Amino acid sequence: MDLGLENKSVLVMASSAGLGKAIAMEFAREKANVMLFSPFEDELKQAQKEIFNETGKEPSFFVGNITSPNDIKKLVAKTVDMYGPIFALVNNTGGPPAGTFDAFDDDAWQKAYELTLLSYIRTIREVIPHMRSNGGGRILNSTSSSIKAVLDNLILSNTFRMGVVGLSKTLSQELGKDNILVNVIAPGRIGTTRIDYLDKVRADKACVSVEEIQKNAFKTIPLGRYGRPDEYGKLAAFLCSATNTFITGQTVLVDGGMVKAI
Repeated sequence: MDLGLENKSVLVMASSAGLGKAIAMEFAREKANVMLFSPFEDELKQAQKEIFNETGKEPSFFVGNITSPNDIKKLVAKTVDMYGPIFALVNNTGGPPAGTFDAFDDDAWQKAYELTLLSYIRTIREVIPHMRSNGGGRILNSTSSSIKAVLDNLILSNTFRMGVVGLSKTLSQELGKDNILVNVIAPGRIGTTRIDYLDKVRADKACVSVEEIQKNAFKTIPLGRYGRPDEYGKLAAFLCSATNTFITGQTVLVDGGMVKAI
């Protein structure tokens, strides 16, 4: 299927590694003009190289802090200057620290809010004028399976990821008239460094091996394995594509059937 993304301007946040890089890879396969973003220049250069070697389409990158309003303004301006009005924005970020309610003070809550929710608000605010002037666009907000079933020991993530869902649903109503489609995707257990970190936290807490944690996790997933980053990236590319013309305001899990909630 041709997703109609060739030469479209696409911005993928937190894309030097993990799910963000996997999403950027799929856009590059579709010959989109992709801008990567991360605070880690060396990782961005490596991601740029890997994506080019895999797809033949070289993305650009911008080094910055996702919690900096000024960096986000500069990022969007550079993307538009290089590639034209942004057609698709993928909001993505690493998760806040693991822990229970008693573990976090006001400063921890504020940092988690700025990382997980406010950063999305800021990027959306910057790209909307360009999408409107260009006759429409796509916004995709990456969250977590905790939006359907909260995860133990992740109170910060559980709280603010739900805020992203409320934001996205509301925006889908407000921006429909502008032909801007807004959706949410949520990973279950996808094989990334974030999952490696969480498995290590769980293993240490239970005083068992990481392998034991993973073995038990596989039992909770009907497909019997962790997902692959490219499986997540493919869905992201479709929802952000010109082919998707009537799906908005939706939340889609990529979890191998793990979450049993309806």
